[in-house]
Amino acid sequence: MALSLGTLANYTKQLIEPLLTSAVIGAKTQQLIMDGGIVIPKAKSAVQIPLMDTDAVFQADDCGYSPSGTTTFTQRTITVGKIQVSETICVKNFEAKFTQEALRAGSNYTTFENAQFLEAYLAKKNARIAAQIETAIWQGDITGSGGANLTKFDGLIKLIDAGSPVDGNVSGFTGVATISTISASNVIAATEGIYKAVPAEVMAKGDVKIFCGYDWYRLLILAYREKNMFSYNPQDVNAQSFILPATNIEVVPVNGLNGTGDAYAISLSNMALAVDLENEESNYRVWYSEDNDEIRTKVSFKVGVNVGFTNETVKFKSAI
Repeated sequence: MALSLGTLANYTKQLIEPLLTSAVIGAKTQQLIMDGGIVIPKAKSAVQIPLMDTDAVFQADDCGYSPSGTTTFTQRTITVGKIQVSETICVKNFEAKFTQEALRAGSNYTTFENAQFLEAYLAKKNARIAAQIETAIWQGDITGSGGANLTKFDGLIKLIDAGSPVDGNVSGFTGVATISTISASNVIAATEGIYKAVPAEVMAKGDVKIFCGYDWYRLLILAYREKNMFSYNPQDVNAQSFILPATNIEVVPVNGLNGTGDAYAISLSNMALAVDLENEESNYRVWYSEDNDEIRTKVSFKVGVNVGFTNETVKFKSAI
């Protein structure tokens, strides 16, 4: 008599814990604006950024009064996108897969039966929303063809380019002919050209940052390393930005500019974010629908961006 196992598949243990999820980028630009820019709450549809400018005309100090000067009030509009993310999940579908390990005994389910599963699901969903907001903050275009996630509100690229920003991609700033594609050989010239293009009065604000994609940022870090300038400490594994050598401007990589080849210099105090309620996009609701015998999830939020003065920004348009 012998043992016969030939018809059995090899056993693979399947676990519901820990539930691993893929990497998702966050809304870095949104957080930077919330920390150092303008945040306008209770925005239901469109809001105006009130702007004021004034001059100061020096006159001879003499008797009499001859006023000279103008104070101008203008506005910039932020039109918010009204966004909803919802999903329906039939928990019974978990029964045929390894996810059955999360289910309790019995055939009626009124919730995700495993607390860690629910926690991982909500964390992943919130992170995914944050990632989509980050991309839309820069690349959003309500009249474009970028898909559902990019057509809810206009992003900074469209809004700034439609205004009167300083063009940093000219030989007067970069020292070379127009740079069509960012590469290891020209990324330093491009980045330093953006720095040179920042208007002096904007530089004096002290909160100007150069925003670029992580692809641009990596090229820049390696290019400076090749120059052996020790401008970046490779041991600082947590560094998410660095100061452009011999300047006071921080180069900040953001995932919203990945793949574009574009970069912008903007003062944080010139950036505005409009929302209905801060962090509303993380208020994800989960409930059981008894009529449909399914778990339903939903979050609704509003968000929009703009800058106050496009002429105080620098654009650098290229490919990468």
